Amino acid sequence: MTYRRAVIPALVGGLLLTALLWWAGASADALHLPGSGGTLGAEPVAELQRWLAPWSYDPPAFLDSGAQVSGHVGDTGDDNRGYYNGLYTTGLQIRYGAVLVFFVLGALLLVRRLPPVRGRTTAAFLALWTWGIAAGTLALTVSAPWLIASSGHGSYRFLPQLSNVIAGGQQLPVAVGLVAAGATVLVARITAEGAGPLPRTDVPARAARLAATAGTAVIALSVVVLSYHPVAAALQTYSPAGGLLSEPGDLLRQWLLLGAWDVPAGGPILDWLLYRASDVLLLAVVWWALRRLPGLLTRATLPAMAAGAVCATLLGLLAGQLLRIAVVRAGPQQGLLSFSAGLGNGIPAALTCGLAAGVLAAAVLRPSLRHAPHPDAAEPAQYGGER
Repeated sequence: MTYRRAVIPALVGGLLLTALLWWAGASADALHLPGSGGTLGAEPVAELQRWLAPWSYDPPAFLDSGAQVSGHVGDTGDDNRGYYNGLYTTGLQIRYGAVLVFFVLGALLLVRRLPPVRGRTTAAFLALWTWGIAAGTLALTVSAPWLIASSGHGSYRFLPQLSNVIAGGQQLPVAVGLVAAGATVLVARITAEGAGPLPRTDVPARAARLAATAGTAVIALSVVVLSYHPVAAALQTYSPAGGLLSEPGDLLRQWLLLGAWDVPAGGPILDWLLYRASDVLLLAVVWWALRRLPGLLTRATLPAMAAGAVCATLLGLLAGQLLRIAVVRAGPQQGLLSFSAGLGNGIPAALTCGLAAGVLAAAVLRPSLRHAPHPDAAEPAQYGGER
């Protein structure tokens, strides 16, 4: 599929994702109404507020009417408070703009290399859904400095603050990304009409399995080695002396660890195995997706493999978390929102590890594709004249 055909569904999906996030963030005010707690319950309201707060224009307590909050600006004059409120608003504007830009760029590549036709529809939908989640995390990252500065002490423990801002707001893109992905796939199927049969990369089965194994090994390094409690603790407490960037431990843990585990200690071994089952599912989904990905792409290029591996890692991470939600029982008093509180944890690490896994898988796959016929080398009439 050409860029001309791919740009329309990418823009539609990006605008819809941004609009849904903005609408959900604007709806956060409704949770403050007196009847919301009685209708939904105090705990669901608090959980929904946590979901929506990173995307809401409603100013936080330390910027609202000069309220005093420990560790934040609240006792400054009206002029300074307006300045910090302006920083907060600017940060949110950058956040929404970044969501649109990141989703459109990624969706443009995915729709072009993984068009939702001829057995690719499900794969394209899952890839676009997970890419919407990735776009939300990247937007949280690039807009974080403005939101940190709006608290009035941006230079204090900057990297831990950055880690906290990135860690919040992950659940909402997981939910609204489903709608944006569905709209993108629907429009892409329409724009693909008349393009003719789109080619597939002819990948030897042995090379595909080897590339998938190499990519999965990168994910396993994070899941098995880096996420082991003693190693994770060493990462989180890493803090060289002095300077604005003197405490990178929290940030390193955020972007490198896909989970957390330890040896069984006193509890039932069955519970420990249930938690580890989610890690096994994560690795299985990643291997299966990387095994199938090269054959689904119109061309197995490095950018396409890298983006696809990021989506595969996010898909495996969410599958493992949903399995944990389904099998772990916290008691009858816990509702669905409480069970889903951990949904979206580890998404920044999935971006880092998935990108590395995709690059390694593409490097392993490259020799076997070097002498393969170019998919675009077919007769123009066969593919509707598309190149």
